[in-house]
Amino acid sequence: MTAAPEQVDVLGVAREQVLERGVGLSEEQVLEVLRLPDERIPDLLELAHAVRMRWCGPEVEVEGIVSLKTGGCPEDCHFCSQSGQFPSPVRSAWLDIPGLVKAARQTAETGATEFCIVAAVRGPDKRLLSQVRDGIEAIREDGNDIQIACSLGMLTQEQVDELVAMGVHRYNHNLETARSHFPNVVTTHSWEERWDTLTMIREAGMEVCCGGIIGMGETLAQRAEFAVQLAALEPDEVPLNFLIPNPGTPYENYPVVEGPDALRAVGAFRLALPRTILRFAGGRELTFGDLGAKQGMLGGVNAIIVGNYLTNLGRPAQQDLDMLTELSMPIKELGKTL
Repeated sequence: MTAAPEQVDVLGVAREQVLERGVGLSEEQVLEVLRLPDERIPDLLELAHAVRMRWCGPEVEVEGIVSLKTGGCPEDCHFCSQSGQFPSPVRSAWLDIPGLVKAARQTAETGATEFCIVAAVRGPDKRLLSQVRDGIEAIREDGNDIQIACSLGMLTQEQVDELVAMGVHRYNHNLETARSHFPNVVTTHSWEERWDTLTMIREAGMEVCCGGIIGMGETLAQRAEFAVQLAALEPDEVPLNFLIPNPGTPYENYPVVEGPDALRAVGAFRLALPRTILRFAGGRELTFGDLGAKQGMLGGVNAIIVGNYLTNLGRPAQQDLDMLTELSMPIKELGKTL
């Protein structure tokens, strides 16, 4: 009788492939990681942290975000309480320029190196781009040299060029989920339209920030698919969100991602993207709590959003800064992001 082949340990393979050579895991390998039993999670997080330290270093990038235009979005992203198509409690509102300057100043005072201006739109019109331009100018006139990023939806080439001229150094546009699952999440635009915007951003010389949300009904295989699709994009930053079942949205009754599954996702995405900034974003407080957040920071995460999110409250910024001090993780200096 022929002996059964010995099963290869995916973490052993990852130690040589990712930690030693810096080559991200394949889709099949990521899926193996996502299927690891709970007792292997500490081993996964230890390896993911080692990968982060080797290929990214010990520093943590801290970012604050603000919504310039909230609510009333015409798109039907099923997770989003800012869609005008759902009966969520979020109503359309604009932030004025003094409010934007104040938010940027408060963000800089936390030690953050990044300030992201976000708008709930399909894509920016002339009014929105004008307000972004005026806001950036006002932030600079206030003496604030914090790096400015934007997240304004899908773009044309002309709009990309305008943002470059304004001095926007990084653009956020999330693919949200695997290509195969995207039509279940959004029907008013396609995954390919988002990819086209990201390609223009990259070719224009802006940094690319692109991530998504875990827990929107995708299978583990689709999580693995998503990780390698992000790796193919080669983004500078991947914000990793966990679904917040917002009232009034089609996902309001979806379960919160359980801590072990979330930690497996954090470790797996780090092993798929060894050189990328991996940022804790929305939903981490709900999914992890304080202890899990520390585990994630020691499991491959090297960036964090402090303060509140767009329509959901986060932890006080000082709690996260204190956590980084406790973990002996230095905040990246502003000059090192320029």
